[in-house]
Amino acid sequence: MGDNGTEPRDTLTIRDNRTGRDYEVDILEGDVIRSMDLRKIKVEDSDFGMMAYDPAFTNTASTHSTVTYVDGGKGILRYRGYPIEQLADQSSHLEVAYLLLKGELPTEAELEGFVSDVTLHTCVHENVEDLLEGFPDDAHTMGMMVSAVSALSTFYPEAKNVHDPAVRWQQIVRLVAKMPTMAAYACRRLRGLPYVYPENELSYTSNFLNMLFRTEAKDYEPNPVLERALDVLFILHADHEQNCSTTTMRAIGSSHADPYSAVAGAMAALYGPLHGGANEAVLRMLERIGTPENVPGFIELVKTKKERLMGFGHRVYKVYDPRASIIKRTADEVFEVTKRNPLLDIALDLERIALNEDYFIERNLYPNVDFYSGMIYQAMGFPVEMFPVLFAIPRTVGWLSQWEELLRDPEQRIARPRQIFVGEDERDYIPIGERG
Repeated sequence: MGDNGTEPRDTLTIRDNRTGRDYEVDILEGDVIRSMDLRKIKVEDSDFGMMAYDPAFTNTASTHSTVTYVDGGKGILRYRGYPIEQLADQSSHLEVAYLLLKGELPTEAELEGFVSDVTLHTCVHENVEDLLEGFPDDAHTMGMMVSAVSALSTFYPEAKNVHDPAVRWQQIVRLVAKMPTMAAYACRRLRGLPYVYPENELSYTSNFLNMLFRTEAKDYEPNPVLERALDVLFILHADHEQNCSTTTMRAIGSSHADPYSAVAGAMAALYGPLHGGANEAVLRMLERIGTPENVPGFIELVKTKKERLMGFGHRVYKVYDPRASIIKRTADEVFEVTKRNPLLDIALDLERIALNEDYFIERNLYPNVDFYSGMIYQAMGFPVEMFPVLFAIPRTVGWLSQWEELLRDPEQRIARPRQIFVGEDERDYIPIGERG
């Protein structure tokens, strides 16, 4: 029985003290109510009804999803139910891609077929090379990538038929396959190097590394530890629920735009330093600190809000980011092969202090996925301009999984948030000669 002696019900009673009226709305699974139910609450029948004000969508669910589960309070991340720790330890990026896109882990034959399809579509049209050549010599790789991905929609006009499952799948395969190729081309364009075409006998990550780092007339054999490390990083970055870029992908997709245009928009959102550029900001911070001896002084500046501690804390996670512990372990493996990154000792000191001082514990400032990834990329030879691109390559899989789910969801309509207008009321136009 409830506190008032009534049988408990999965409803919420709201009293409008302006009118004295009570409203009963259903509580759905997950402790949510439908925002449209608030529209019932009116003073006059002609009123629009009540809305919820939620800047940055911090407490608003816009979709049902089966793709990725995150519990920030417990440090849980699962793709389609599978813990990220198991996938990072036992799986490959393309196997995880199939899982996210199809909903189930592939059989051996299904994985072989998917890998074959992706491998056959790694080449890009020669005109994409011409497009890249039109950029300034110092153009940022992410800017080039956003333009190149968007341009793909002109090469595959059938992609506009987003309601045909077979057409959708064809574009998904193409995007997964071509992202590393265009990324490698953009990077070599930045460095003034000739392009290296894909080699179908190599694995997904090995092919990417070959296109990036092979010098002319010389074979390139990536170290298997580095190849595996990059594959693990791709797995960890494949999806992360309804973040900024995924929300952008869904919003663009809701207008039934082709997937190339939608992915380009998602990449533009990822480009921002608060999202895909965060690991670069970590490196800049560590370089600014300079030596482990300067860490205590920097920590004091953070406490007085004169400095910002990059790579710590997360909008969702209130404990240690589960991806960060995997990346830290991966960093140890990478540094055994490459030259030890001198910034690592600074990072370790920062982490040690943050995990033990009350100031950081009380604020849930634990290392996140960006804290160690930048050091790994730098040790592997990637320029910092490539960091957001390295994020975008695997996240393309997550964006497309969310896009596919959106198009299959009968409840989804074109995205159209409401606003609370706080501007001027109606005013009469004043001729320019009469204005003060």
